[in-house]
Amino acid sequence: MTPELNLSRDPAHLRHGSNIGQPISRRDGVLKVTGAARYAADSNPRGLLYAVLAVSSIARGCVASLDVEAAKAHPGVVEVMTQANRPPLADDPDGKPNPFAFRFEALQNDRVRYANQPIALVIAETLEAATEGAALLAPRYEAEPARIGLDADKPYVPPVVGMGFPAESRHGDVDAALASADKTIEAVYETPPHYHNAMEPHAIVAEWQGDKLVIDTPTQGLVMMQARIAALFGIPPENILIRSPFLGGGFGGKGLMAGPQVLGILAAKLVGRPVKLVVRREQLYGPFGHRSPTRQTLRLGANAEGQLSAIHHHARVVTSSFEDFYESAAHLTHTLYASPAIATTYDAVRVDTGTPLFVRAPGIAPGSIALESAVDEMAEACGLDPLAFRVKNYAEIEPGTGKPFSSKALRECYTQGAQRFGWWERPLKPRMMRDKDGFLVGWGMGTATFHALMFAGQARAVIRRDGTGAMETGSHDMGQGAWTALAQIAADALALDIDQVAYKAGTSDLPDAGIAGGSAHTATVGTAIHNAGAAVIAKLAELATSDQRSPLFGAGNAGVIARNGRLFRRDDESRGEAYGDILARAGLAEIDASGTGAPDAAANEQYAMHSHGAVFAEVKVDPDLGQVRVSRMVGAFAAGRIINPKMVQSQLLGGMIWGVSLALHEEAITDHRTGRIMNANLGEYHVPVNADIPAMEAFTVEEHDPYVNPLGIKGVGEIGITGSAGAVANAVWHATGVRVRRFPVRISDLVRRAD
Repeated sequence: MTPELNLSRDPAHLRHGSNIGQPISRRDGVLKVTGAARYAADSNPRGLLYAVLAVSSIARGCVASLDVEAAKAHPGVVEVMTQANRPPLADDPDGKPNPFAFRFEALQNDRVRYANQPIALVIAETLEAATEGAALLAPRYEAEPARIGLDADKPYVPPVVGMGFPAESRHGDVDAALASADKTIEAVYETPPHYHNAMEPHAIVAEWQGDKLVIDTPTQGLVMMQARIAALFGIPPENILIRSPFLGGGFGGKGLMAGPQVLGILAAKLVGRPVKLVVRREQLYGPFGHRSPTRQTLRLGANAEGQLSAIHHHARVVTSSFEDFYESAAHLTHTLYASPAIATTYDAVRVDTGTPLFVRAPGIAPGSIALESAVDEMAEACGLDPLAFRVKNYAEIEPGTGKPFSSKALRECYTQGAQRFGWWERPLKPRMMRDKDGFLVGWGMGTATFHALMFAGQARAVIRRDGTGAMETGSHDMGQGAWTALAQIAADALALDIDQVAYKAGTSDLPDAGIAGGSAHTATVGTAIHNAGAAVIAKLAELATSDQRSPLFGAGNAGVIARNGRLFRRDDESRGEAYGDILARAGLAEIDASGTGAPDAAANEQYAMHSHGAVFAEVKVDPDLGQVRVSRMVGAFAAGRIINPKMVQSQLLGGMIWGVSLALHEEAITDHRTGRIMNANLGEYHVPVNADIPAMEAFTVEEHDPYVNPLGIKGVGEIGITGSAGAVANAVWHATGVRVRRFPVRISDLVRRAD
């Protein structure tokens, strides 16, 4: 009889509980700081050739000619791949087999759809020869006028936004509520295009071994990529091995298959040798997705007491000329503030750029800076402190759906964050504070929120005769510490110390861990690991309780618990034995079991699931020069069960830094004549550096959620951005009295309009 282990649902009953919740340092940290961690571009198989992309310098038109002969004549060049000699594909790159299969360029024709589109590939014995050969191609074009910007074409209503949200959502009569409101505001906010700019560029090393394919490439979705490659090349997925143990940052940009990766595989097929393609920094601005620019119009109404009566959030976004992905910038408005009438609407414009896709906190990052700015403007119109206004309009249930929250400790975030920051010393009016050097000082805040997602994932657990364990899953660590946090869950799932558990991840031949995105990876894979551990211990317990030689014989009805590598009778913990003894007596070297993690459809139907937080920011502004410096930030976040406080704090601080970037630094600037990104490098595409980041504090508020998943985990990777950008923008207003609605905040906005 299988014992009642009580392992599948309540990990607190488990075992010793000494791994989960501990601030363990990164298991891969030493490898990374010593240079021992192997990234995709570090792979150098025998016979390796180097490939370099030639990319378009126009945004719309077609390639009229390439000087292929000049490139091939260059010493060291082996081949030039163009549309004329590219090996065939079994599937159309412009096909759409599923919603996550976005269209891309693989030299299927001579059309140019955006600047930096791959138009040829030069393959050579050395990187230098390939680079020089690409320059010799000297492409000529038949150019057409580029459509760039939010007003580039006639707007239309998209069929859906994000990953399936309706383009119009309403509850209540917004227009009537606005007409009868005592106080109203209407404001337009704009955010620019953003690019991922991970430290590690996209790269692929591809080698055909007969009808099998071995790939080294950074990816946030091993098995999903494996399936797409299999379809494109008409080979079984099991014939493809993808290795991606380490990613030097992803942020959504490495979540999906892109054209240059396919070109690297095609190049290896064309020349019959392994090929390495590492995309140059400036070439990343195009084929790999980016965040859409937005123009967001918010209309808010409130009664005389400051209670919201209506919110209308309209977003204009862009997509490419050949794909349909629309930034869901308005949708967080349905989740955050209580109002009897809320509407979100969208329109979209097609432009000649690469397709905008997922960037960290998609939709919610640009949406939150607009909403949080508008909420501050409404608080000012009502004569209320911004925090008091938010508390007055606190949503006890999700406004858009009427569902109760599975958990919500936002009040505690407001209270504890404000206390640590000293918020209640803030004067209500702007331009009332200066520091000892005469700089204007402003305090602002923003509410943070991000949906608590979970995808489907799998794991395999092993217990060995020597008393150690192993956990295998094709998970991804792009810098968030997954290899450490998931190993902690694995150790508790197997009731072993973390040093006794071998954690294997990062290749496509392991159980499918799903995609690392949406702040869902720890919840998804962690649940699969937890269930795999429960399953293998159940199998081990069945061996013992069915064996008359075991002290656990007959304990099935009473139940068995696992602790410190041993099984014990629940009704008599003096009776137990070690894992190794059970396996040795059974003549087994090891025992294994699989587990899955997947969303609970019933719980998702019943509850609204979100992480929450509150961010408080202080800025100092030079009254003469308009230069803005963030001088202090405090973020309080409620994100369910915390697996590793050290990793969580790192992720929250990283998100808050990105919020500073959104408010003050980050913008891709496009030449409207050519459609080319003018600052496609880390020298001119501004992101915060150490000197830009102040004293910054992030902490978590205790929160227990029994509904999101068996472990109670919510994500933390993206919530730090939301709230932070708005907090900085609102602090700029409080310092200067100037409300900037076009981001990033520019010195010219403040100098031109300030006193």
